[in-house]
Amino acid sequence: MPLTSVKANTFDEAVDDWPSDARQELDANQWNGHVGQQLVSETELVRVWMMHLEPGERMPFHRHVLNYFWTALLPGRARSRYGDGSVRIYEYHRGETLHLDFPGGSGMVHDLTNIGDTPIAFVTVEFLDSPNRPLPL
Repeated sequence: MPLTSVKANTFDEAVDDWPSDARQELDANQWNGHVGQQLVSETELVRVWMMHLEPGERMPFHRHVLNYFWTALLPGRARSRYGDGSVRIYEYHRGETLHLDFPGGSGMVHDLTNIGDTPIAFVTVEFLDSPNRPLPL
């Protein structure tokens, strides 16, 4: 199946305008390396994660520092809030895949909330030979 690009609507919010529990969680999870709900496999080269979110369910803030890709296993709609204050609404399609790379010293913090009316699911594969060291789990 060919790789596709994710359709996203982006808007900015000041992190200071987020509810206090979201700001506290963002601060507490700055170095949370759990990029999925379940680590299903790890070798010297990769970590493979699974995530399944029911409508309204949320994956807490976590940090990506390793090059990785995700593939949507189910279609659906989700919202991510990012550590820089941006917020994106995504429409996912089954089989959709996105690759992300992080140069040394960089990363991304975000959460993920299923805002649709059907479950969403993803597999995420992190590459342990990335420019950044893996975060401890």
